[in-house]
Amino acid sequence: MRRYFIILTLALAFSGSESALAEASRPNFLIIYTDDHGYGDVSTYGAADVRTPNIDSLAADGMLFTTMRANCTVCSPSRAALLTGRNQDRVGVPGVIRTQPENSWGYFDPSIPTLPDELKKGGYHTAIVGKWHLGLESPNTPNERGFDHFHGFLGDMMDSYMSHLRHGNNYMRLNGDVIEPEGHATELFTQWASDYIKSRSGKKDEPFLLYLAYNAPHFPIEPPADWLAKVKARAPEMEEKRATNVAFVEHLDHHIGEVLKSLDESGLRESTLVIFTADNGGSLPHGQNNDPWRDGKQSHYDGGLRVPFMARWPGHISPGSKSDYAGQVFDLFPTFLELAGATATDPAALDAVSLVSVLKGETDTSSRDLYFVRREGGKAYGGKNYEALIRGEWKLMQNDPYSPLELYNLKNDPGETTNLATKAPKVFNELSAALTARIQRGGSTPWQKP
Repeated sequence: MRRYFIILTLALAFSGSESALAEASRPNFLIIYTDDHGYGDVSTYGAADVRTPNIDSLAADGMLFTTMRANCTVCSPSRAALLTGRNQDRVGVPGVIRTQPENSWGYFDPSIPTLPDELKKGGYHTAIVGKWHLGLESPNTPNERGFDHFHGFLGDMMDSYMSHLRHGNNYMRLNGDVIEPEGHATELFTQWASDYIKSRSGKKDEPFLLYLAYNAPHFPIEPPADWLAKVKARAPEMEEKRATNVAFVEHLDHHIGEVLKSLDESGLRESTLVIFTADNGGSLPHGQNNDPWRDGKQSHYDGGLRVPFMARWPGHISPGSKSDYAGQVFDLFPTFLELAGATATDPAALDAVSLVSVLKGETDTSSRDLYFVRREGGKAYGGKNYEALIRGEWKLMQNDPYSPLELYNLKNDPGETTNLATKAPKVFNELSAALTARIQRGGSTPWQKP
C-alpha cells in the first residue's frame, strides 16, 4: 500500500509539472493590424521607394507569407472576420459600420463569440489599442465583446490624426470613459500599446492578447512634417502625393519598432507570437502602392485583397522562412486558439482554418474556397453586395453589383488581365454555384440593428 501511494504521488507530481509546462508554453499574442496598408508599401515585398525596417525585421526573424489575403476590401468586414473566425456576412458585417446610420452597412452580431471571448476562457488577459470600428454603442463596444482593456478609437476614421474627431465627434475612449488625448494618433497608440506590454511583464501565469489596430496609413495622409521632409530630402523627384504616403508609412514603421522594443525591454520577446498584417489593400487615389497586384482598396482584384503578413515567435518559427500558403487573415482565430490550448465554443461554425502547421514549416496541402463579400451604398453599389470566390488557381469576381462576373486563372495570369468568363464555361458554372451557396448562407444573418 505504501508503494502504491508513492507511485501515485509521483504520478500526480509529474502530471502537475507537465500541466505547468503546457501552461508556460502558451504564447502571448500581439496582432499589429494596420489600415489600408498596401502589399507594395512594405519594403520586404520589393517596394523600392519606402523603407520599413521594423516591419521587415518580423519577416527576417520569422516567417514571410506571400499569398495571404484580407477577408474584405474594406475595414469593418475584415475586422469582424478576424475577431470571429467566420465570414463577415455570417456575423452581420458585410459592409462598413459608419458613424452615420443612413450610411452604415453592418451590425456586429452580439451573440457570436469573439477571439478575446474564447481566449479569456483559457485564462488570457485581452486588450485592444487603437481602432475598433465595429460599433459605437452597447452591446458592441470592445469591453462588451471580450476585451478586458480598451484604449483607442471607436469610429471608422479620423478627420485628422491630430484632432482625433470624426464628423466633429470624439470617439476616443479609455474603456468606457471619454478621453481627450493630445498628439498624433499613431504615436498615442504606440505609447498606449507599449504601456500595456510593460504592465504584463512578470505575469507568466496570465498570458495576453494585444490587438494593436493602427488607423494609419488610412487617409487623411498626415505624416509629421519632419518625416515628410526626410523623404523629400532623399527623393526630391518623388511625386508629392506619393512622398506624403511614404513618409506616413515610415512614421508608422518607426512606431511599430517602438512597440517591438517594449517587448524586448519587458522580457516578453521570446514568449510572444507577433503577427503583422492589414485589413485590406492600399488606396490608390491616396498614393498607396499594391504592386505587383492589380487595383486597390474596394476592389476584388488582388490589389485590394493581398496584404502583407508575417509572423515571429522566437524558438518556434524559423527565422527567414517563407510560405506561399493561400490563406485569409481570419485564419489567426483558430491558430491562436490551438496554440493557447483553447477550443472554440462552436468549432463547426468557423470558416477559418489554423495556420499552426504552416508556422511549423510543414507543407500544407489543404485547400478550400476563399470567399469575399462587401455591401455598400451610393450610386455605384445601391446598398447591394458584390462578391468574389477563389478555388485553387481560379478566381470568380465582380467589383460592383451591376457588372457581369469575371473569371481569372491566377496561376497563368496573376495580374488578372484576361477575363475567361466566356472561355471556361465549366469552371465558371462550378464557381458560380459555389458562390451562390455562400451568398445564401450569409443571407441568414441580419446586418441591421433589430
